[in-house]
Amino acid sequence: MIVDLRIYTTAPGKLAEFVSLYETMAWPLQLKYLENCLGWYTTVEGELNTVVHLWGYADLADRDRRRTAMAADPAWGAYLKEGAARGLLVKQENRFVRPTGFYSKFKAG
Repeated sequence: MIVDLRIYTTAPGKLAEFVSLYETMAWPLQLKYLENCLGWYTTVEGELNTVVHLWGYADLADRDRRRTAMAADPAWGAYLKEGAARGLLVKQENRFVRPTGFYSKFKAG
């Protein structure tokens, strides 16, 4: 399994608006296409105005297939367009991480 770790930084004062827009327009689509959300968080300390979410995939091909299908959905395009029009994001990062052997054994046990 791989995990897509996504970090979004909103414009100051726009975190609640970003979360609300995401919840209504993007969350249902991501659950439909990506399915395996491992966590969705906002920061309370450290770099503020930040959202972190994690999505699990079997491998990079699984991720590519799922995200390509989601990107083809007109509702996803509408979400991206609305977010851009509102100027909510200032930075977006994503990283691919993989569980270590000892953690996988811990979860299995």
